[in-house]
Amino acid sequence: MTYTRELASFTAMLTYDRLAPHAREMAKRCMLDWLGIAIRGSLETPSRILRRVLGPSGRSEATVFAAGLPKDTVYQAALWNGAASHSLDFDDLHNPSIIHPACVVIPGVFAIAEKEHAPGTDMIAAVCAGYEASGRVGESVNPESYYFWHTTGTAGTFGAAAAAANLLHLDTDRTIQCYGSAGTQAAGLWEFLKDGAMSKPLHAGKSAFAGVLAAYLAQDGFTAASQILEGEKGFCRAMSATPHLEKLTEGLFRGRLKIDDNSFKPYACCKHSHAALYALQTLRDEQDLKPEQIERIEVRVNEITNYLINNGNPKTPYGCKFSLQYCCAAMLVNGVVGIEEFTDRAIANPAVKALMRRVFVVPNEEEEAIHQANPSKLASTVLVTLTDGTVLTRHVDCPKGDPDNPLSWEEAKKKFLHLAVPVLGQASSHALFQLILHLEKVDDFALALAEADLSVPPPATGQSMI
Repeated sequence: MTYTRELASFTAMLTYDRLAPHAREMAKRCMLDWLGIAIRGSLETPSRILRRVLGPSGRSEATVFAAGLPKDTVYQAALWNGAASHSLDFDDLHNPSIIHPACVVIPGVFAIAEKEHAPGTDMIAAVCAGYEASGRVGESVNPESYYFWHTTGTAGTFGAAAAAANLLHLDTDRTIQCYGSAGTQAAGLWEFLKDGAMSKPLHAGKSAFAGVLAAYLAQDGFTAASQILEGEKGFCRAMSATPHLEKLTEGLFRGRLKIDDNSFKPYACCKHSHAALYALQTLRDEQDLKPEQIERIEVRVNEITNYLINNGNPKTPYGCKFSLQYCCAAMLVNGVVGIEEFTDRAIANPAVKALMRRVFVVPNEEEEAIHQANPSKLASTVLVTLTDGTVLTRHVDCPKGDPDNPLSWEEAKKKFLHLAVPVLGQASSHALFQLILHLEKVDDFALALAEADLSVPPPATGQSMI
């Protein structure tokens, strides 16, 4: 049996009844986290440009989670919701594969479930299937691939495809064809980071779109590469000179799923900064630190963190999400690093700018060794030197939101409402929360959405619905 067939067989046969209770709960948590971010992300400029340029199709198959809750084709809804949910860099991460699975997997699940009137249990199983495929494909090509390729846009496409195929109940053979069509569409390069440009949400939106398209094509008999993962000119060998093909199937059918090890973000920026931010947040709270007390901040990081977010001169609010210097300074000045810290006004704060110049990011062999030994650990150590000569040190392996330091349901609800209420209002936001909380009891997702109290207010002043 080939790697592609074995993985496709596993994701095709995954059903709600075969899921452990923890995986079922994690799937709902992932959907809630994704939904809040998609709703708030719909206001961001990249999301609005995409919707404006593509325009409404006039078809009403699936909901776009933006002000007014418009509907469009299943493909457009997946693309728009995918892009919106990756516009804030507040979405989840599977650390070992370095993939944001929700923004590529869940948009298609919501869109297809609404179009096909699927039950909530099928949605939960599909999300688990998508996370499994994206995580395994990501692990098979990383860390080597990550230097050039945004894995969410590349390997994540397989997650989108696996989830869509599972939800459409495609058998193994058609799921293989779905994988083939998805893999040939996979893309996403890191060059945009130099400009702080808008490409990252485009990667996610196109990945979600590609997965949905691949599944419907396969359902209708469209053929594709049958060994898209391990083939001589397939995905893994294209993404890495030394792919880890064994990761594609290692541990399959042994109970624990990739979704069980998913991480959620308390900070609205690149996950590689979170260990340092959690360290600084705890030091700030414990020591009542003030910026004027700080002489120097040294952040010791692994190699990926160093080349990805060591940027002392970010030029845009989005670029600041990938500047460890900015994020650290913002945390020490403001005490939080949420979406409000990435606005033109926030990044112009003189106190933050001054403190940024005292933040030094240093690649460190010990941090790299930790990551090499366990790719799920994006660890960092911070050393804060005070003006009186005192040095405060804090090492973090598992920041808040990681599996070993998880967010509670109450914290997840708080994050969701903080993001959703300004866009949809209290009633609609609470109705959506209840829908996800009890999703396993839903017989028809489209009907449940229609019956929910989603009488939303008009868009905020200055925000276009398209």
